Amino acid sequence: MSQKTYVLYAHDGSGNHGCEALVRSTCKLIDADKDNVVLMSTRPEEDKKYGLSDVCTILDKTEKRPLNRTKPAFFKAYYNLKIKKNYTPIEFYESKVADFVKKGDIALSIGGDTYCYGSFMPLFKAHNMYKYGGLKTVYWGCSIEPELLENPDIAQDIQNFDLITARETTSYEALKKVNPNTVLVCDSAFLLPKKDVDFPESITNDIVGINASPLIEDCEDGKGIVRQNYEKLIEYILNNTNMCVALIPHVVWEAVDDRKILNYFYEKYKYTKRVFLIDDCPCEELKGYISKCRFFIGARTHSTIAAYSSSVPTLVVGYSVKARGIAKDLFGTWENYVLSAQNIKATNELTDAFIWLQKNENDIKNHLSDILPEYKSRINNGIEALKSL
Repeated sequence: MSQKTYVLYAHDGSGNHGCEALVRSTCKLIDADKDNVVLMSTRPEEDKKYGLSDVCTILDKTEKRPLNRTKPAFFKAYYNLKIKKNYTPIEFYESKVADFVKKGDIALSIGGDTYCYGSFMPLFKAHNMYKYGGLKTVYWGCSIEPELLENPDIAQDIQNFDLITARETTSYEALKKVNPNTVLVCDSAFLLPKKDVDFPESITNDIVGINASPLIEDCEDGKGIVRQNYEKLIEYILNNTNMCVALIPHVVWEAVDDRKILNYFYEKYKYTKRVFLIDDCPCEELKGYISKCRFFIGARTHSTIAAYSSSVPTLVVGYSVKARGIAKDLFGTWENYVLSAQNIKATNELTDAFIWLQKNENDIKNHLSDILPEYKSRINNGIEALKSL
């Protein structure tokens, strides 16, 4: 596969460690020299901070290359812009990626569920640009709310991908109806390696890992109900078990920084000396911490994937199709495994769900250990399809 250049786009930066995990795991699966994998990033310095320059070539998506007005390609692009009002050729010509790619190379949209967040035009423009440049396009490891495909503009864009790999069955069945070149995979981050890390020496008991996100508070129906549920859960753990609580951030972007809500819990309960806040670190280290937990409760999808893939009994505080779809594929149902943030009404719901997790701990661990090898092998469907492009 190393003969081609692979462009990874729809990536917003590694401060979202789910995005970082997708880049790392995808690069490993592509198995190409880092010079042949180009990451188009809106936050290149952030990606370098977390070490992605070790696995791929990072380009600043916002930087443009100088226009050479003597080149035939420029005249073609300029004609399309001025006469046909088509901006795509000039956007490709100005993009630094044009220096790295040739016809037949492959562009992978690795944003996962980017169509679910309402800003479609940048996705359409990027897809059109790579198509214009002669690249094969892939919507890689994705999830999508099925009703979004009723939007004719989205459906048309989905149809134009040469390959789609869907990371759970709900999205797969919906996407397959629109684009037959769709295969079912698992999220590539299920194959992300973990790094060995150590919790603080003062943590000697079993650990419940907890991740929370400002996004789930935005989704809640009753003001403050999600935070109250987390508080009740932490208090239940402290009062009814001897376990410790590790608060683990997975996204540290300023606007949606997990540490804002996690630090609130830490300050409230640190007096117990059984609640700890884990510092920000690269995704493989975060997976190392999560893998050492006895239980995990997470809002960020890729924090829960780190737990699932380590056979840790996991409860997801979800807000979209990806949480329900992944749980259903793993367990045959998402009931008891996903608590929908939009539907939380009472302050004890998260605690009740955790008690169910405790009671079924051994069955869940055994089930994950049994199913994960076959489940992870789904990724081979995507790799084989990618090779055939």
